[in-house]
Amino acid sequence: MEITKDILYVGVNDHDVDLFEGQYTVPNGMAYNSYLIQDEKVAVMDSVDAHFADQWLTNIASILGRRSPDYLIIQHMEPDHSGSLQAFAQAYPGTTIVASAKAIAMMQQFFDADFAGRSQAVKEGDTLALGAHTLHFVTAPMVHWPEVVMTYDAADKVLFSADAFGKFGALDVEEEWLPEARRYYIGIVGKYGAQVQAVLRKAAGLDIETVCSLHGPVLHKEQLADVLAVYDAWSAYRPETDGVLVAYSSIYGHTKAAAEQLGEMLRGKGLDVTVMDLARSDWAEAVAQAFRYSKLVLASPTYNAEVFPFTRHLIEHLAERNYQNRTVALIENGSWAPTAGRVMRKMLEGCKNLTILDEGVTIKSALDETSEAQLAALAEALAR
Repeated sequence: MEITKDILYVGVNDHDVDLFEGQYTVPNGMAYNSYLIQDEKVAVMDSVDAHFADQWLTNIASILGRRSPDYLIIQHMEPDHSGSLQAFAQAYPGTTIVASAKAIAMMQQFFDADFAGRSQAVKEGDTLALGAHTLHFVTAPMVHWPEVVMTYDAADKVLFSADAFGKFGALDVEEEWLPEARRYYIGIVGKYGAQVQAVLRKAAGLDIETVCSLHGPVLHKEQLADVLAVYDAWSAYRPETDGVLVAYSSIYGHTKAAAEQLGEMLRGKGLDVTVMDLARSDWAEAVAQAFRYSKLVLASPTYNAEVFPFTRHLIEHLAERNYQNRTVALIENGSWAPTAGRVMRKMLEGCKNLTILDEGVTIKSALDETSEAQLAALAEALAR
């Protein structure tokens, strides 16, 4: 795939993976992106997962023939991007490996090899001349590892963005960018909003026409305004959509009935609503939807004087990712001692700028006249 006249795609698609990072379901696989810049000197941008080393090296050789790359630039040391580094080093022993000092130190942790004698450390503001192309290095610590650098090619106005602006899914599967980019960002990078904001400020000073991420499709100028807008919202913890996620757990169906009834009430008032069964939904999608919407309803039975495990897991994932700036409502169920609402409220105490509505709902076993009136009052409060 040609990105520009001098920049070519040499990455791979992975349809064998079922859980990315051992936890995120990826029904459409993953792309491990790598790029090659041809100039007076040749630079390869990043490696790929070790399982695809042979395919990646074949892709490079098919373009270069007998020519060897002058540089391999490692922007991110996570093994899905650096896993084939040792195989590359053996295939091209004269190539200089370019990375941040932290990344070079990490190489010895991952590989039984010392690359110090053939590596070049770069930092913020450093440049690397290839000929017509000059690469400018932009540090991006904790987006989402501490060693990350991004690389800007001033000639073709291309930003090689490491893991930023990526998504789940292989490149040979057509799908909308936003849903899987949202799930990817919130799940993997969501904790590091302040660091992403810092990188966005740096990017604003660059004339960018193309973004080449390490996952997902190449993004072109006509897409960038929308992409940058949602990244700004996500990393500033602003809601992307004005609406409500109703996230419920249910044992015998009574809490489910309340959640679904509330969803219908809210739709009747013209609100954008998604209702999710946490036991049967992808947990990362539930987290992403909670960040997407401006309002969240948590509905849980009391279980062992606690909340139901699926609800607990969602709240823990939200708190871990700095969930904030939202309105939250609580629905609890309990046949003799309903305490789920109190526990959920306590779990959310560490989250910043949450408005927890006074209009809660307490169900004693099944909906009755009293709890249905509470449900109606909650719908009114959420609509306001």
